[in-house]
Amino acid sequence: MDKGVPLRAAMAAAGLDIPTLAAKTGLSKTLIGFTVGKGRSARENCSDRTAELIAKALEVEVDALFEVVNFTLTESTSTRGTRILASRSPLPDRLMDQQELARFLKKSSTWIDRQIRMNPEWPGLIYAGRARRFDPYAVVDGLRPERTSA
Repeated sequence: MDKGVPLRAAMAAAGLDIPTLAAKTGLSKTLIGFTVGKGRSARENCSDRTAELIAKALEVEVDALFEVVNFTLTESTSTRGTRILASRSPLPDRLMDQQELARFLKKSSTWIDRQIRMNPEWPGLIYAGRARRFDPYAVVDGLRPERTSA
């Protein structure tokens, strides 16, 4: 908060320097130096745990020394192939070939092949002769349980 001014003032009021504060918190002198510093190596951020330990050692509330930042994720951060479930794209009313499905799911054809090898009865897979067609509604419904278990 305020480029570390309140933190340095609290340290001065408590009569603590960086090595003493580090010993009192169990944190490294380097981390304390980064956190309280004002030069090129100074850091504006630290973990919640670091902030709590420093505030406790200085006998000050965390909010007096550090700005608490809260944020909300608006979509999944999963890399397991379930982002499509949060997609705003409407589902088409027709069967898709593998390339179209790959573009729609934002996955590769190789990823689809791997899914089919692991589960030959992959939801939405329809064979038309030797060609594969996919029902996008069934595919998305089949991915939903994967999302809730991830």
